[in-house]
Amino acid sequence: MKRSLDELLPPESAAGFSLQAAPNVHFSQVGLGENEVIDAAYQPPVAHAAGVNSIAIDRFEGRYLLSGGADSSVAIWDLERAESTTDGAVRHLPLGRAAKTSTTGRLGITRVSFYPFDSLAFLTSGYDRTLKLFDSQTLSASATFDLESTVHAHATSTVATHLLVACVSQHPAVRLVDLRTGSSTHSLAGHSGSVLSVAWHPKNENILASGATDGTCRLWDVRRSASSLGVLDMDDSIGVVGYDGKGLGSRRRERGKAHNGAVNGTTWTEDGRSLVTTGTDKRMRVFDMSTGANTLANFGPALENSHNTTLTPLIPPSMYSHTRTIYYPNANEILCFGIQSGSLQKRLRVPQSKQYASQTVRNPNRTTSLAWRAHHVEIYSSHADGTIRCWRPRTAADVEAEEEGFAADETAQTATAERKRKRDELNQIVQGLTKRREM
Repeated sequence: MKRSLDELLPPESAAGFSLQAAPNVHFSQVGLGENEVIDAAYQPPVAHAAGVNSIAIDRFEGRYLLSGGADSSVAIWDLERAESTTDGAVRHLPLGRAAKTSTTGRLGITRVSFYPFDSLAFLTSGYDRTLKLFDSQTLSASATFDLESTVHAHATSTVATHLLVACVSQHPAVRLVDLRTGSSTHSLAGHSGSVLSVAWHPKNENILASGATDGTCRLWDVRRSASSLGVLDMDDSIGVVGYDGKGLGSRRRERGKAHNGAVNGTTWTEDGRSLVTTGTDKRMRVFDMSTGANTLANFGPALENSHNTTLTPLIPPSMYSHTRTIYYPNANEILCFGIQSGSLQKRLRVPQSKQYASQTVRNPNRTTSLAWRAHHVEIYSSHADGTIRCWRPRTAADVEAEEEGFAADETAQTATAERKRKRDELNQIVQGLTKRREM
């Protein structure tokens, strides 16, 4: 059932600061048995046993969630269909699941995404060095592209007339795969290290940004033979005069770094006026794309980022926020910041993974991917412990149920106290009678 803004409490909390964990929402490969009830000692089920590396939600209905596992499994979930239990918990079961998508062993998936204009197809990339196009109904690969090196991420444009998929891998060039012709059109050369992240401009179908282990964030125009439009420089807080956000200004910058470590996250704001980058130097930077300048927004020392894998922050649609916010996938939490001020608005704590308490697993609660659910005020997160979690604001029904719970607890406590008082009085009477008899 869709949750409108009118249902949320309070209305101004739609900015996203009121998001909290929905502990009663679970994603599991296995369904509930007959009359099975989730009790207080219940262990959260897992969506992918080896961990979830990436999730995506279709942008048309906001109903279907796609997940890719570290064991090369992939699954599709219906967010509007779930099993209910007597205690109010719900469990989502996969509409479809493929236990293995890799042709060479169980090499994990690094990124999943729906086809840009139709949720009946989706794309995966992974450690098996391939980009695959799948049918959402049969979960069978209809096309496979061998890129000859580990594919860290891929991206498609949601506004383009072309069907180019930008793929980044261990190779220092961005590869463009044309789904229409089924071939790799050309490579964008300029980085000097493995490329970890890539993102298309939200308004211009020919512009994209990529980040690499050499610390650079580079802009590209795919129409040009010399596609590079230059790099962003973290030391430049003034910008280039005449810069228009596409590298077509009075001069092109070819020197400078966006981070002192690998750039493993790039994401645009929906208007294309800002580009956010994350790096293994534990910094997140916001660049003003009207000038190319570093806005110097300081997000503090809380950021953790030590893996050379894609780590992309999430920017919710502006229609749900009075002040632009950004969600950062930290080790054991999700941090909500003001994107311009850098101020920390809220910490969303990820529940402890009890199933890994006795095992040597590094950061099992690590958040690997974030996805915003279209037409709703909900965020979904995937984690290295194999779980998919839901974050949403409290509704009027939630508050009412909570108040009823408090009232029931208070009534129960009052009844217990009354029974204790009567027992104490009865004991005193019995003791008094006993003492009199002994005398």
